[in-house]
Amino acid sequence: MRNRLLPFLSLPVLMLPAVAMAEVPSVAVDIPPVHSLVSRVMGELGSPELVIQPGASPHGYSMRTSEARSLADANVLVFVSDDLTPWLAKARASLAADADTLELMEVPGTLHLRYREGATFEAHHHDDEASSEHDEVHGDHEEHHDGDHEEHGDHDDHHDGGHDEHHEHAHAGMNPHGWLDPMNARLWLAAIAESLAAQDPEHAATYRRNAQAGQRELETLTESLSARLAQVQGTRYIVFHDAYQYFEHRFDAPASGAISLGDASTPSPARVKEIQARVARDNIQCVFREPQYNPALIESVFEGTGVKTSIVFEPLGVGLPLGETLYPQLIERLGQGILRCADA
Repeated sequence: MRNRLLPFLSLPVLMLPAVAMAEVPSVAVDIPPVHSLVSRVMGELGSPELVIQPGASPHGYSMRTSEARSLADANVLVFVSDDLTPWLAKARASLAADADTLELMEVPGTLHLRYREGATFEAHHHDDEASSEHDEVHGDHEEHHDGDHEEHGDHDDHHDGGHDEHHEHAHAGMNPHGWLDPMNARLWLAAIAESLAAQDPEHAATYRRNAQAGQRELETLTESLSARLAQVQGTRYIVFHDAYQYFEHRFDAPASGAISLGDASTPSPARVKEIQARVARDNIQCVFREPQYNPALIESVFEGTGVKTSIVFEPLGVGLPLGETLYPQLIERLGQGILRCADA
């Protein structure tokens, strides 16, 4: 008899109203390093949608339909800067007009550095660049347009909100690669947490707790890498393009020049000649390659010089698994590149 009554005894429980669960915001992000930072803040509550796929140039991009849908469905959009992704401004105006937006380079306290001039940066050395640290003035941003439109031959359906014209990307004004300073990223973790907390107050404490844990991790990484790179100060290297200034500034490891003006542009003969003269004059140890761009160019420019050309140095975490570990792995990998160069 007792067994036959059990189903009926459970009916009152089944008839109780379901407890309303807070809905975690839908979050869209631009590039893998930002995806990593947002993932760290969201933790087990969810994960963001990536708009620009790994390995693609953020300066010019044609969204697939699925990526445009992620943008349209987003409650929150987190991105670096309109200077990095000028095409995204138009796309978000048409697809994500109702979403809360967080432009990370506009977060108060973010370090801003300007692009350097010349192949060897000699035309635009500013010893007072550090004075721009924690600069909250954002009125000097110039729009950057990129001619380095990323082709996606395996994508059958691209959304018109993407970048569908070729533009010349003027590398002048503010350098938008600010995520390569982990102290910027540390600041951004808190801003991401507050943005998500505003959308989802029930989980606000979790977002803030996760952000604080991520901040401690970045502090530890920065201290550790600073100590290691201090042992190889003066390492002489050339980068592929001027994307690494924030990393160089944070860790006092300045590059001696950049091969290309942009991340996919071909340098002029005069620029190549200037780089080759710097290599010969200053006994450059390494040139860092970005695997998705022009490997033959590096070999042709540095053939016969004895300069080490095999070290990968790229700003987006290409080849690293997406998720909260990508960002610290990216910073560590850049540091390891300089340490390997020092041994060359």
